[in-house]
Amino acid sequence: MPHRSAHPHDRLTLLVALALIVIWGGNFTLQKYLFHLISPSGFLLARYILMPLAALVLMRWRCGRWLPPLPRKDLLHMASLGFVGHSLHVGLVTFGIHWSTAFSSAVILACGPVFTLLILRFKGVERLKVAQIGGVALALVGVLLFMSDKLLGGHWRAGGGDLVLLVAASLFSYYTVAAKPVMERHGPVLTMGYATLLGGLPLLLASIPFGLDAPWALLGAWDWFGLLWSVLVSAFLGWLAWGWINQVRGVARTAPLMYLMPPMAGLFAWALSGEHYSAVKIAGAGVILLGVALAQYAGQIPLPVALARRLKS
Repeated sequence: MPHRSAHPHDRLTLLVALALIVIWGGNFTLQKYLFHLISPSGFLLARYILMPLAALVLMRWRCGRWLPPLPRKDLLHMASLGFVGHSLHVGLVTFGIHWSTAFSSAVILACGPVFTLLILRFKGVERLKVAQIGGVALALVGVLLFMSDKLLGGHWRAGGGDLVLLVAASLFSYYTVAAKPVMERHGPVLTMGYATLLGGLPLLLASIPFGLDAPWALLGAWDWFGLLWSVLVSAFLGWLAWGWINQVRGVARTAPLMYLMPPMAGLFAWALSGEHYSAVKIAGAGVILLGVALAQYAGQIPLPVALARRLKS
C-alpha cells in the first residue's frame, strides 16, 4: 500500500476538526437553551435572517459578486435542494431537538450515513455487502433499544422528537446525494449560497408570524452571543471549515471523527442541563454507532480471503 504523504496543514486540520466536534456537541445543549428563551420558531426566524446574509457575503467574497449568474435550470435545482436540505431538514431538526433531548438528538442524527447508503443502493450507485446490511440492521436494533425507555415509559413527546429527527437525517442524506452533481459543476460556495437563499425562504416566511412574538427584548448580551454563535459559528462557519478539513485530510480520515460528537453532546448535556442516562440508553447509543460505522465502512475494509469466500458461498 503506497504511503500517503502528509499535507502541510494535516495537524492543523485535525485540531480544527476536534474543536468543531466540541462546538457541535455543545450546540445541542445551547439550542435547547435558546428554544426555551425564544421558542423554536423564533430561533428559525433568526437563523433564516442571518444565514442568507452570511451566504451573500460569502459569495461576494469568493466570487466577486453578490449573486453570480447561473443557468435557470441549476437555480431551480438548487432551490429544490435547499427546500429539502434547509427548510424541511433544519425545520424538523429544530423541533426534533426541542421535543427530544440533546444527547438523543446527537445520537439519532448520527444515523445519517445509513440513510445515505440506502439511497445510493436504491439509485443503483452502490451495492450493499453482507457486512453493510448487517450494520444497517444493527443500527435499527440500536434505535429501537435507544428509544425503548421513552416509548415504554410513555414519554411520547421525546419519542416523537426522535422519530422526527430520524426523518430529518434521511432528508439530509438525500440532500447530500442529490447536491453532488451541482457541487461538481459550480462548487460548494455557490451551491451552499443559493440553496440557503432560495431553499430557506419558505421556512423564513412560515416563521415570521410566530417568531415575531418571541420575547426578543428580554434577551441579554450573552443570550444574543449564544444565538449568533449557534447560527454563524457552529452552523455556517462550522460546515465551511468541515469542507476544508475533508479536502485536506480526505473524507475517509475525517468522517470517523463524527462519532465523537454524540458522546461530546452527552457530556455537555450532563454537565450543563442535568441530563441523566440509563444503562439501556447508553447501550442503545453504542449499538447505533457501531451499526452505523459497520454500514459505512465495512465495504472499504478488505476481508480475509477465507472469510470472503465463505460469505460468497
